[in-house]
Amino acid sequence: MKAMEKSISFDGRDIRLKVGTLAPQAGGSVVIELGDTSVLVTATRSTGREGIDFLPLLVDYEERLYAGGKIPGGFLRREGRPPEKVTLTCRLIDRPMRPLFPQWLRDDIQIVATTLSMDELVPPDVLAVTGASIATILAKIPFKGPMAAVRVGLVGDDFILNPSFEEIRLGDLDLVVAGTHDGVVMVEAGANQLPEQDIIEAIDFGYEGALELIRHQEALMKDLGVELVEEKPPVVDDKLEIYIREAAEEPVKKVLSNFENTKSSRDEALDEVKAEIAQKIEQLPEDDPLRLAVTEDAKSLVKVFKGVTKQLMRAQIVEDKVRVDGRKLDEVRPISCQVGLVPRRVHGSALFNRGLTQVLSLATLGSPGDAQELDDLHPQEQKRYLHHYNFPPYSVGETRPMRSPGRREIGHGALAERALVPVLPPKETFPYVIRVVSEVLSSNGSTSMGSVCGSTLSLMHAGVPLTKPVSGAAMGLIKEGDEVRILTDIQGIEDFLGDMDFKVAGTDVGITALQMDMKITGLPVKIVADAVKQALPARLHILSKMLEAIDEPNPELSPFAPRLYSLKIDPDLIGLVIGPGGKTIKGITEETGCKIDIDNDGTVTISGLDGEKAMRARAIIQGMTRKIQTGEVFLGRVTRIIPIGAFVEIAPGKEGMVHISQVADYRIGKVEDELSVGDEIVVKVRDIDNKNRINLTRLGIDPDDEAAAREAGIIG
Repeated sequence: MKAMEKSISFDGRDIRLKVGTLAPQAGGSVVIELGDTSVLVTATRSTGREGIDFLPLLVDYEERLYAGGKIPGGFLRREGRPPEKVTLTCRLIDRPMRPLFPQWLRDDIQIVATTLSMDELVPPDVLAVTGASIATILAKIPFKGPMAAVRVGLVGDDFILNPSFEEIRLGDLDLVVAGTHDGVVMVEAGANQLPEQDIIEAIDFGYEGALELIRHQEALMKDLGVELVEEKPPVVDDKLEIYIREAAEEPVKKVLSNFENTKSSRDEALDEVKAEIAQKIEQLPEDDPLRLAVTEDAKSLVKVFKGVTKQLMRAQIVEDKVRVDGRKLDEVRPISCQVGLVPRRVHGSALFNRGLTQVLSLATLGSPGDAQELDDLHPQEQKRYLHHYNFPPYSVGETRPMRSPGRREIGHGALAERALVPVLPPKETFPYVIRVVSEVLSSNGSTSMGSVCGSTLSLMHAGVPLTKPVSGAAMGLIKEGDEVRILTDIQGIEDFLGDMDFKVAGTDVGITALQMDMKITGLPVKIVADAVKQALPARLHILSKMLEAIDEPNPELSPFAPRLYSLKIDPDLIGLVIGPGGKTIKGITEETGCKIDIDNDGTVTISGLDGEKAMRARAIIQGMTRKIQTGEVFLGRVTRIIPIGAFVEIAPGKEGMVHISQVADYRIGKVEDELSVGDEIVVKVRDIDNKNRINLTRLGIDPDDEAAAREAGIIG
């Protein structure tokens, strides 16, 4: 392909596209740049593997620290396991791309986005999404694009396109919209309790921006002489489908309309129908084409039966407006909640049930030193709220090896985390680091929103002063021609056989998180708006059930949670508290058994299970860093005696010396004649020399000052 550079004027800034210059052996490649952020995106197709019965799409996002002028940490000094943000960006690219490939395609397709350079104004993720569309078209892979993505921020009362990191941090909205000419295909958002109408307007605003980028992609294709590739699907002998449909239609309808069925009994009944059809096919003559088709491809029967089941379930919803469990389209499954399920050392726990979906969420409070350090390209250096989501195989009645969290687990955890961040107390008033782990014990749809609800309950049980409780619901959709049915609180089969999975989380005031994924090529903004509006009564209903279990955060923390005490010291004195080689701070830790964290701004946080010991550590540090003034009067304790005087501790870590001439108002022979180690005496600061040595005296102390010092007692 010939090299070409094209500049696109978009929202007052120029997006630069470069094709035909880098990665010449990739199927298609583009460098997409905005400001000093530059992302290389490639798309490559190779011959499919034998026996594959799904679309083998692999999306990778590579974040190199050289892009931000950084050298990786660790022993190897190179990028290792991808950080969470990288995994989430992979998903952000994958989700709008996947429904746009023909589902019959079985060739291996890989999209790789690599950030080459990044400035502090332009996040690279939305550029990578749009770049994936361009690279795929250039690779001549069958694709129902073009597709584009934009980020929408809210600064004051104005929506802005592709906000900077700082505008995202300070604003009330971080929303990514991806779309095609057919409509919106993906939404991902975090919001500060914004009303539904504001979210709808933001999606509409973002979609218009995406359409503009789509038109620019079409202009680029015209300049390059590139057209969208259309490949015919493989010819399929539909005799097997006709046979299975005729054999399965009535018994499957009977199963789907039996509202007494549970998930397991419904699955068992469908398996029985499928087994009966398989038995009938086995009884056909050996040379019968239907029997040969099933013999040659063991998965063909399963695949066709699934398709028939999908069509019949969707028809039941569209035509009869009844779901497989008998619910109305806008009805939520039965809900129950419980807090305090796990005893003793767990700081907060809650069990959330919605139908057959069950999530156990457990909260742990830690000190500032437990914050997660982020080693990536993004400005945020630490996270003080962590949500981790686990999806064990037994939750769906299966067995498989349990390994480290996959992209799905990381994505669901991040969504639940994003939903709670807007209602967390600020660090200044609640300095704890908070971790919630949601264990999915049973899954039948919308475990991520179950995690949002369970997390809210466990945090309230732990005594975290949330500004508002958060609930969540997952919305689904069935679209057949012009007929559209929006489903509230979808269960597993409706997610699996439906067209949309739209998760909405928020408070009774507004939305805090959104995530929408499509299995079709796009939805009009109006239908998306209808789904957002239909989610509101569902969220409020779920919230009311949650508040029956616990209606406000516990006023007291768990007795097993650490107690935190904070103080502010002069940043210039941080070295004094730490001491040479950390000797001083280690000594305080050993003496009190407390953990001590010091921020660069001089904020010291002491954590410990024993409140008295934590207060002792706080007093020691206060004393060490206190600015002692000449003329101050203290009640101190004699710590040691030398021939020329006595050392007196006037505050933790602060000692001064009373010279022998200042011990009494008459001449004494030895210090020991007047003082002993351990004596409590009132002293006044005579002066502080140029080496910060404190000189004390017992002479000339005003009686009122002495009385006040004795009343105050020994500091620390």
